[in-house]
Amino acid sequence: MASTSQLFDTPRSPTVKQAEPTTEPSKLMVRDVPGDYGRPFIGPVMDRLDYFYNQGRDKFFQSRMEKYKSTVFKANMPPGPFISKNPNVVVLLDGKSFPVLFDVTKVEKKDLFSGTYMPSTNLTGGYRVLSYLDPSETSHSKLKNLLFFLLKSSRDKIFPEFHSCYTDMFESLETQLAKNGKAGFSDANDQAAFNFLARAYFGANPPDTKLGSDGPGLVTKWVFFQLAPILTVGLPRIVEEPLLHTFPLPPFLVKSDYQRLYDFFNESSKSVLDEAEKMGISRDEACHNLVFATCFNSFGGIKILFPSILKWIGSSGSELQAQLARRSGPLSNPTAGN
Repeated sequence: MASTSQLFDTPRSPTVKQAEPTTEPSKLMVRDVPGDYGRPFIGPVMDRLDYFYNQGRDKFFQSRMEKYKSTVFKANMPPGPFISKNPNVVVLLDGKSFPVLFDVTKVEKKDLFSGTYMPSTNLTGGYRVLSYLDPSETSHSKLKNLLFFLLKSSRDKIFPEFHSCYTDMFESLETQLAKNGKAGFSDANDQAAFNFLARAYFGANPPDTKLGSDGPGLVTKWVFFQLAPILTVGLPRIVEEPLLHTFPLPPFLVKSDYQRLYDFFNESSKSVLDEAEKMGISRDEACHNLVFATCFNSFGGIKILFPSILKWIGSSGSELQAQLARRSGPLSNPTAGN
């Protein structure tokens, strides 16, 4: 997160062309960022309790925005003590202030992907993977280029594999509905998402490997160990606070699960790992980054967003659904535009 007092002290405009000098002074008013972090230790803990239990996430931000009459203010973000060394942040809740996060001269992004803390590197093979690297770090550009290579080399497989995997999923759900009158979507969606990513990126079909259909469950458990400090799972506060929000869950509990994922990616991504070596990245570090990018970033996004998209389509009514049905059809040329 950005340092709190300097975040908006020196506003800058992007320099595209040399502008004519002007004698009119800037009319922008420089204002101190409102808000309060409270007393050390106590303030972060109180904000954590408000965020998870007393107010909830949305009310937490809304109440402070109303209190300070500002969409930019200081606050403590979970988890706080003892997981996060510095929970102090500047909250940005509007479109004008948000772009400052892309200014690397004002905001350092080192070790801050999950929030104000960083999960143990024991969960990622001992490496700080790309998501936790600041753009100024040497490895950042190398690993970023490796992922661009992965996307580029997979471009012709993305749409066909998506169509194939999700067609299989929906046909299976239709069969279950016809037989039982109901079908579970969540597990089927997770398996389809994992199969799609493995087949599109690496040309590997998980059910045909030692991993079988265990991939989604292993990923979910591994990701939970990283995000537990900023989650609530509905347990009583007296149980959930010390269990999830005060101390990190021990990585050794998912070591064997993660090893299975690593072995699958190490075996399936040989051509990508060959390219990594050409870029000066060790195969081991590259593989751990592929696991993270595929399982945490991509799979996590599909797991959450795809069901949400279907929910809104399902509730949108027959007119939109009919339009989508008319626009869809056999994927004879997936690379051609409409």
